[in-house]
Amino acid sequence: MSAALPTSGREWHLVARPHGWPKAEDFALSEAPVAAPREGRVLVRNLHFSVDPYMRGRMNDVKSYTPPFKLDHPMDGGAVGEVIASNAEGLAVGDHVLHGLGWREYAEVPAEHAVKVDASVAPLSAYLGVLGMTGLTAYAGLFEVASFKEGDAVFVSGAAGAVGSQVGQMARIKGASRVIGSAGSDEKVKLLVEEYGFDAAFNYHDGPVVEQLRAAAPDGIDVYFDNVGGEHLEAAISSLNVHGRVTVCGMIAQYNATEPAPGPRNLALVIGKRLRIQGMLVSDHAALQPQFVQDVAGWLASGELKYRETFVEGIENGFDAFLGLLRGENTGKMIVSLA
Repeated sequence: MSAALPTSGREWHLVARPHGWPKAEDFALSEAPVAAPREGRVLVRNLHFSVDPYMRGRMNDVKSYTPPFKLDHPMDGGAVGEVIASNAEGLAVGDHVLHGLGWREYAEVPAEHAVKVDASVAPLSAYLGVLGMTGLTAYAGLFEVASFKEGDAVFVSGAAGAVGSQVGQMARIKGASRVIGSAGSDEKVKLLVEEYGFDAAFNYHDGPVVEQLRAAAPDGIDVYFDNVGGEHLEAAISSLNVHGRVTVCGMIAQYNATEPAPGPRNLALVIGKRLRIQGMLVSDHAALQPQFVQDVAGWLASGELKYRETFVEGIENGFDAFLGLLRGENTGKMIVSLA
């Protein structure tokens, strides 16, 4: 045990279920006592925590693949931090660990849920993004779910986000014939083409997605990686070639909708084109983790794979960071930094 542990720390609570867009009054930053870790656990001072689109769904009281956040309890999510007290074998004070108790300054984590990470291999924040859950989501969604093969033309929506930017680059590295991305600003479009090596990109605010996609992919697409849903999914179905594959990873366009979103109006095309549309959860693909880390670490070292992070400093700005993510104010992974 180390001496002089903090006696309290701040943590974000959900205090009301948002209707539509989350509002500040749905959340509260609360002070909570901090104690020495119990048997088999460690006390971690969080340095960075992740805010992700899926968390919006957990704010609703509905049965889903992951339980909803409890009201008047701390929220959780990916975090990386430093062990400041240990009551567990194999984890020592000073170790850096990745765990699932974000949205707070201090976390008491069961040792089996803390993964040791190496700050000399990559910055600690990278374990929340390119080397973490978002990176594995991109890798599994492209290679396993969409059955990507060399020569495929790939379209990615929300392509400047943490997942989308990795998908496009991984497709390029593995020999895609064409990689197209959509994003919500001209700056992001420029980033996709000039830094991430996409063959084409467009700003979806500039006109109907179906027309912009057709212009960017005149020979059609073979794979669509969907982070957005709505109009993008309808456009992709229109442009997909025979035996095309769709990975449905997210539908951020409708997360804050108060009415059910209309479905794609051209679903009948799925029959003649023999399309495959499959939803994905990264938790189903844990077996890919070793191969993923090996491949991505190599691509990072060679400079073939680039990534961006958007940092919001200070736990008190956690809600603003989350709202900014939903509005698309991030480029790459959105991270709240407590360091």
